[in-house]
Amino acid sequence: MGAADVVPGVSGGTIAFISGIYDELLDSLRRWTPAALGIWYREGFGAFWKHTNGNFLLTVFGGVLLSIFSLANVVSYALEYHPLLVWGFFFGLVVASVVYIGRGLALRSPQVWIGLAVGTVVALAISLGKPMQLPDEWWMVFLAGSIAICAMILPGVSGSFLLLLMGMYPVFIQAVADLNWLILGCFLAGCVTGLLLFSHFLSWLLHRFREQTLAVLTGFLIGSLNIIWPWKHALQTFVDRHGEEIPVVQENLWPTDYAAVTGNDPQTAMVLVLMALGLFLVLGLEHWATQNDEKRKAL
Repeated sequence: MGAADVVPGVSGGTIAFISGIYDELLDSLRRWTPAALGIWYREGFGAFWKHTNGNFLLTVFGGVLLSIFSLANVVSYALEYHPLLVWGFFFGLVVASVVYIGRGLALRSPQVWIGLAVGTVVALAISLGKPMQLPDEWWMVFLAGSIAICAMILPGVSGSFLLLLMGMYPVFIQAVADLNWLILGCFLAGCVTGLLLFSHFLSWLLHRFREQTLAVLTGFLIGSLNIIWPWKHALQTFVDRHGEEIPVVQENLWPTDYAAVTGNDPQTAMVLVLMALGLFLVLGLEHWATQNDEKRKAL
C-alpha cells in the first residue's frame, strides 16, 4: 500500500482491496472513537488495544510507513528513468483489480450500473482536473494530508495524484527525502484526522449499501485507468520550487503515436510484460487471500 501511494495515479486502497483486507481495515479504523477511550479508562490498555484491532492496524500502517520511507527515492528514480515500465506494471494491477472486484457485482442490477458510471465519471473528472499551487505552510500541509488520505483508502483514487493537483506532492516527497520532521508531522496529523473521519463514513456505506458502494469503487478503478495509461504526452506542466517540471495535464497515446510524438522508444514489449506481471500478481494475491479465508473459517 505504501509503495502504491507514492506513485501519483495509484491508490493504496486498491492494494488493500486486492489483498482482501479492505473491510477489516475500515472496520478497525471505525472503532477509534471516544467510546474506545472509555474502554481504555475502565478496562485498561489491553482491552482498548483488542477492541480497536491494534495488532492489525499496527502491522498495516507500520508496513505503509516503512514502504514510503524505504521506497520513496526508489519510486522517484524509477518514475524518472523508467516511467513506461512503472505505469505498465500498475496498469496491469488496476485492470486485474477491476475484474476481481467487478465479477462479484450483481451486473443485472440498474443500481450497480449507475454506481459504476458515477465512480468512473468522478475518477475521470479528478484525472482531468487543473493543477493548483497552494502555499507550503504547515496548516496547508495538514489540510492536504487530511484530503489525500481520504483518497488513499479509496480504490482507484490516488492520494498522491490529489497532492499533485494541489501542488503539494513535491513538498511531501522532498520532506521524506530530507526528513523534514515539521512538514512530515503536520502531514501525518492531517492524515490521522482525515482517516478517522472518512473511514467511519465509508465503513457505514459498505455496511448499509454494500453493492452500490462496491460498484462506485469499481468505477473509480475504471476511471483511474485514464491516469495510469503508460504512453502519455504532457500537455501542461508546472515547475516546482526546485526547478523540476512535473506533468499534470497529459494525453494518452498508442505506442506508435507515442514514438512519433515524443521521439522516445515506447518499449512496447517490456511494458506488456510488466502489465502481465501486474495481472499475475493480483491473481496470486487473490489466491492467497482466498486460502487465508478458508483457513480462518476452518479454525
